[in-house]
Amino acid sequence: MRILKKKIIINPLEKVDFFSVLISSGIFTGFFPFASGTVGSLFGLVFFIIPGFSDISVLSAITIAVFVLSIYTSERMMKRYGDDPSVVVIDEIIGMWITVLIVIIWFSESIALTPLALMISFLAFRIFDIFKLFPANYFDKMKSGFGIVMDDVVSGIYAGVLSSLVIILIKKLF
Repeated sequence: MRILKKKIIINPLEKVDFFSVLISSGIFTGFFPFASGTVGSLFGLVFFIIPGFSDISVLSAITIAVFVLSIYTSERMMKRYGDDPSVVVIDEIIGMWITVLIVIIWFSESIALTPLALMISFLAFRIFDIFKLFPANYFDKMKSGFGIVMDDVVSGIYAGVLSSLVIILIKKLF
């Protein structure tokens, strides 16, 4: 479990194309000097202000497309920055999208996109992303772009279910 990862260039001679850096770093949020995973997760929530982004079909299609693309771009980044580089935060963005997608499926956009629901989703995702429950820890040990992204997919699923249960509890209590 690593909360803060150092940004290390293991192979300074390895050049990474601009497109791979742009995508994998979450439009450069991965270069934030500390807690880049947290910053990337927050950045993932910004997309929900885009009209239509939270439509289940749109969000699902974009998540799948970015998932496939991020495997390739993460592999490219690993050549320069090593295994599971801290500058790669596209996995956190995808994890947040999956978390919110599950809450939208469970309830609706009007409930899932409230500030309280988004805060619950964010906190749940960060907890699962940090502690990496099985099988997230299995994927985290893979030294590949697929492993980088899949551990956050699993964490996003766990976080989406937990967030939905917490929202149900809050609705019953209040």
